[in-house]
Amino acid sequence: MNGARPDLSVKDLGVRFAGRRGLFGQRGSDAWALEAVSFSLEQGETLAVVGESGSGKTTLLRSILGLIPPATGSVELWGRPVRSMTDEEKLAARRRCGYVIQDPYGALPPTLTVLGAVLEPWNIVHGGKDAHAGISKAKDLLAELKFPEELWEARVRYSLSGGQRQRVAVARALILGPELLLCDEPTAMQDVSTRAEVLEVLNRRVDAGMSMILVTHDLLLARRAARRAAVLYKGRVVESGGTDELLEHPSHSYTKALLAALPKL
Repeated sequence: MNGARPDLSVKDLGVRFAGRRGLFGQRGSDAWALEAVSFSLEQGETLAVVGESGSGKTTLLRSILGLIPPATGSVELWGRPVRSMTDEEKLAARRRCGYVIQDPYGALPPTLTVLGAVLEPWNIVHGGKDAHAGISKAKDLLAELKFPEELWEARVRYSLSGGQRQRVAVARALILGPELLLCDEPTAMQDVSTRAEVLEVLNRRVDAGMSMILVTHDLLLARRAARRAAVLYKGRVVESGGTDELLEHPSHSYTKALLAALPKL
């Protein structure tokens, strides 16, 4: 922490979803997906957000981008409250961000080639200008992620495994050079070797000044990717601090349960 204005500041964030209506029109009680979540993220820092499915991790990322409005609290990107931004300002802020969504099968346009899928954000932002620069950047990213060159012209729909789709999604999120990257389980379908390669690519960007939130259910992965972590349980941050400290001296029963669930030799 250098005392400068954080890239991201989340204060007492709460997100509530309305209850569903039943057969006879009655509505169920509202559900809180997030409650009183607070943290900040400096430039060039990674925060790992750890928790099981349904703990609110994806909702948190979508709230940061202004895709889900908060019921309480606030989110600030580069010192500006997201809630008070105009649509044009939100669009400009989102273009400074990258987002790797959890589902690699729903993340990519199925009719495009691998190279076309990585290029699409570049073409949208640049309107067809600097096409050669975009193609060169896309190829460099795919090569850096060790994506097989013989599949660069393959159609996404027919040719890719889940792990390959995840690497394409990461390249797609990085092509515009984001200042803040939001990663939702970006290595869940990778094997051990490719998981390490993807983390190395991401960590190089962080070392160069990019900020990153890495969502995962794996505390060991969090330790490899980030010096700081927050444990999310039923929409609340129950424990936060240095990842080494969380793994070696967890204080909350939920963190202890996550550690106990890790496979051991």
